[in-house]
Amino acid sequence: MRITRIELKNWLNYQKLDSGPLADRVFIIGANAAGKSNLLEALRFLRDVALPAGKKPQGGGLQNAVTEMRGGLSKLRCLNARNDTEVRLTVTLISDDGVEWIYDLGFKGEGKANNRIKVIREMVSKNGEELLSRPTPQDKKDPEQLTQTHLELTNANAAFRELSHFFSETTYLHLVPQLLKYGSKIGGNVIESDPFGQGFLQRIAATNEKTQKARLNRIQKALDTVVPQFKELRFERDKVTGLNHLEANFNHWRPTGAWQRENQLSDGTLRLIGLLWSLMEGNALLLLEEPELSLNEEIVRHLPKVIRKIQSQAKTRRQVMITTHSEALLSDASIGGEEVLRLITTENGTVVKKTEPQEAIMLKSGLPVSDVLLPSVKSEKAGQLYWAL
Repeated sequence: MRITRIELKNWLNYQKLDSGPLADRVFIIGANAAGKSNLLEALRFLRDVALPAGKKPQGGGLQNAVTEMRGGLSKLRCLNARNDTEVRLTVTLISDDGVEWIYDLGFKGEGKANNRIKVIREMVSKNGEELLSRPTPQDKKDPEQLTQTHLELTNANAAFRELSHFFSETTYLHLVPQLLKYGSKIGGNVIESDPFGQGFLQRIAATNEKTQKARLNRIQKALDTVVPQFKELRFERDKVTGLNHLEANFNHWRPTGAWQRENQLSDGTLRLIGLLWSLMEGNALLLLEEPELSLNEEIVRHLPKVIRKIQSQAKTRRQVMITTHSEALLSDASIGGEEVLRLITTENGTVVKKTEPQEAIMLKSGLPVSDVLLPSVKSEKAGQLYWAL
């Protein structure tokens, strides 16, 4: 299953947004604070809503996703919302067998003393047939039911449970190497869903041995081509402490080479390992935040092809959405204009800018996205930064 369209209303930067058609590889570009991360956050939000309370340490569902995880509705609602206080997310999806789904969720504050979040619209359709439309007659008799979505209730979502499973399995990665290197010193308090890779070693440990070795072997072959003196990659458990470690062997004057653990590896090496592992880990939606960070520019240039290759080798092609500022990454000729979501800020919030006819001609002639679309989202006043200080 993959997402083919996202529509947002009063969500963070977006008073109204329509992504248009989405490919299975999406590159999201825009200036700083344009809302690239906030677009991914909408999908992370649906993941948190879809997870039943029993599967989350802090509880799941709509109330937790808004209040506990994001600080309340006032932190989510677009500043341009004015008198319209509804926050709404509409996602169109297509399954692997060609079935089109639409999930539409609208909510706002209850308006009472505790101001709980209240569902004012929840709709599910399958190939145009409406399976759910809320509020239902039962909701009107018992308004308390509107504090929960049917997406999060296993006893209410049987007809569209595959949607719940899809959203709940979404993976977001913005691996911070320092959290992985110094995890034992920082402590075991891993942020829920581990977006920054602190629990990356635990994820490897939880993978069955055969799959674990196969993935590490593929990563080893990749590192062998781009990391100087790299020789071997392995995953080991310390016999004394019981802690898991990622270890890399480098060519050295010693015959057996020099083994280094994750806290000795470069930030770029760790980020590349985490990126490659995540691309091979399952077939759910993968959200990548600026994968170019800490990586050599020449490696970055090849990331789009690497992503496409891993997608094509999987039994079920995994949709990947990527935020990026990188000219090197977007210089890859394999990226088509239809794969780029360009965000532009306006006085009424961020919107998607469509490819203009002249830009489409330039792209078809072979010019890369970095030359045609990226310049339009660069800050025109960046050169004034020095003088402002």
